[in-house]
Amino acid sequence: MELYDFGIVGLGVMGRNLLLNMADNKFAVAGLDLDLAKVQSLENEINDTHQVKATTSVADFTQAIRKPRAIMLLVPAGNPVDSAINSLLPHLEEGDIIIDGGNSYFPDTDRRFIELSKKNIHFFGMGISGGEKGARFGPSLMPGGDKGAYERLRPIFEAVAAKVNGEPCVTYLGNGSAGNYVKMVHNGIEYGVMQLIAETYDLMKRGFGIDDDKIQQTFADWNKGELQSFLVEITSEILNKFDEDGQRLVHVISDWAKSKGTGKWTSQNAMDLQAPIPVIDAAVTMRDMSKLKPERIQASEKLTWSPTVDAIDKDKVIEQIKDAFYFAMLNTYAQGLSQLTIASEAYNYGLDLEQVAKIWRGGCIIRAAALEDFRQAYSRNPALRNILLDDTVAQNVSARQEGARATIKYAVDNGIPFGAYMNALAYFDSYRSERMPTNIIQAQRDYFGAHTYERIDREGSFHTQWD
Repeated sequence: MELYDFGIVGLGVMGRNLLLNMADNKFAVAGLDLDLAKVQSLENEINDTHQVKATTSVADFTQAIRKPRAIMLLVPAGNPVDSAINSLLPHLEEGDIIIDGGNSYFPDTDRRFIELSKKNIHFFGMGISGGEKGARFGPSLMPGGDKGAYERLRPIFEAVAAKVNGEPCVTYLGNGSAGNYVKMVHNGIEYGVMQLIAETYDLMKRGFGIDDDKIQQTFADWNKGELQSFLVEITSEILNKFDEDGQRLVHVISDWAKSKGTGKWTSQNAMDLQAPIPVIDAAVTMRDMSKLKPERIQASEKLTWSPTVDAIDKDKVIEQIKDAFYFAMLNTYAQGLSQLTIASEAYNYGLDLEQVAKIWRGGCIIRAAALEDFRQAYSRNPALRNILLDDTVAQNVSARQEGARATIKYAVDNGIPFGAYMNALAYFDSYRSERMPTNIIQAQRDYFGAHTYERIDREGSFHTQWD
């Protein structure tokens, strides 16, 4: 019987595309789906050069994969992952490998890792970024699990991953749930940058009255320089898409945004770790705010503001906004990468942040030119706690703060919601403050709850009878 190098469970868009990517790279791949229509759809895409088997039978699927078996699950997070694992287990042997390629919550990955290790089955949680096109032609892959078992997976993953300067955008990240955790924070950063872009667009259009053509061209121009990134690129393309009636499609799309939870998980866990990520928090909040559409319609009639409109030099304004966006974007990445540093210590992942920045440079949704600057920063100092402490990054972000402050002030004066930008500046100003006013909070807590406080002139904890 012909044996296959790899197996994929779940032949939806992501599973089918990743399987075909592997087949294009000369690997023999078996696919399993209980939906016969998806199996037949895959079979219709196979060409003569592909070594692919598609089936609805779990037994046929597992028997076809060479040992130790390597099987990836591309099914929805939560119970479907556990169900898929349970259906496979009777057909697996010690030493086989299961990889969860979905956006699973990292504590679930840790639980599965422990449960399967007791059966001598290796379990990997692997973040995959790049969407359906990335899966087909080169995603960023973020695997975490048993390091000893990674060699079985490495040649396949390196072949199918996106490449930057010939280097594959995949690396072993760490033990347990390290891969899912890195992908979760990746998505948190994605939330933050998307919100910054949305606020940038809103300020240009509603705040400064810049026409659609100019805004679209601005994003296209930005994508040619230091702001080059996938999200800036697709924004320029979105703004250039016209509907059937000739108007720009973006104008008829609802402002009621949806989400799948990874941004929320990032914020929730950051609070558990006491890792400040205010831009990401604001991005999650603004998506929630978008869902209050009926209330916002009422509030728009009651909570009014009439700004004074001054004449502006639109080209000068756009240069200021460019600086502001660069400033806020760097602060957003800094927050996410700082959270990874703190989490790596808390969960014993042993993350190498240079490698994280490296595999994010291509394939993934948050790929951007700035990630090479971050990679170099961690290369210079692997123990860097925050990329804002790197001399080069610090100079870059500091040089843009005048534009950021002017842009944010204009948004405030004109009543434009600017939560992500404001939180980027608040983070920056807080982080660069040698002394913060939290001494007042220490005193307040001791006053009403006898929680004690620390002093700057002597060691120990103290309590005062304030009244």
